[in-house]
Amino acid sequence: MKIATWNVNSIRIRLEQVINWLQANSVDILCLQETKVIDTDFPLQPFLDIGYNCYISGQKSYNGVAIFSHAPMEQVSAGFAPVLGNEIVGSFDEQKRLIAGVIGDIYIISVYVPNGSEVGCDKYDYKLKWLKLLREYLKIAIDKYPNLCICGDFNIVPDDRDIYNPKACANSVGLSIPERLALTEILELGLSDPFRKFTSEGGHYSWWDYRAAAFPRNNGWRIDHHYLSFPLYEKAKNCTIDIAPRKLIKPSDHAPVIVEF
Repeated sequence: MKIATWNVNSIRIRLEQVINWLQANSVDILCLQETKVIDTDFPLQPFLDIGYNCYISGQKSYNGVAIFSHAPMEQVSAGFAPVLGNEIVGSFDEQKRLIAGVIGDIYIISVYVPNGSEVGCDKYDYKLKWLKLLREYLKIAIDKYPNLCICGDFNIVPDDRDIYNPKACANSVGLSIPERLALTEILELGLSDPFRKFTSEGGHYSWWDYRAAAFPRNNGWRIDHHYLSFPLYEKAKNCTIDIAPRKLIKPSDHAPVIVEF
């Protein structure tokens, strides 16, 4: 089984690239982020035509998540509320950032963690609160589903190997101590990073700014991740970042990340 995650930065702009990539790679499950389209306008038919079941949760111009799978999914839900309840979640599900479902005996979650804008601002505070809700959500989910894969754009650099110049970027959102601590607390629930199971060195990234020739210079950040519960982590055979789509004309600024069992 292969599961891929990809922040496509607008599915309507990148539709042909995504379909071509799926036809070339034939992953079993593709999780998307930043689809940036309401559900009624989502271009579903090209995915159906190549044999994928489609599960979407979107909003206009911003955010949006999706899961495409060859096998039908069960128990599909969007947002935190189906697990945590409306009273706890409040308005956090207004932004479409999480969709989940069961395929076989695996619980798959596609997430788009808030960027946070700048350390100390309101959006940064929102990000930290969102991560706390994610931890509570996963605490329940991982107890119910021992085989769990959460993947997506986490907008957090796990450690200094995962960014091209950690000293120069030290004050940037995505590297701050509270964000990294929030991610650590999530992983302490029993989740591990399969990319680091197979690749220990730095210099491997999944996002490059459109500006300042960041991609040709490999000035990147590794912020797109799979995190696996212990049973799945033990079964993982490989985890790679496919930078080929980033070389295309008008690409997403993110690259797909694929884990294989």
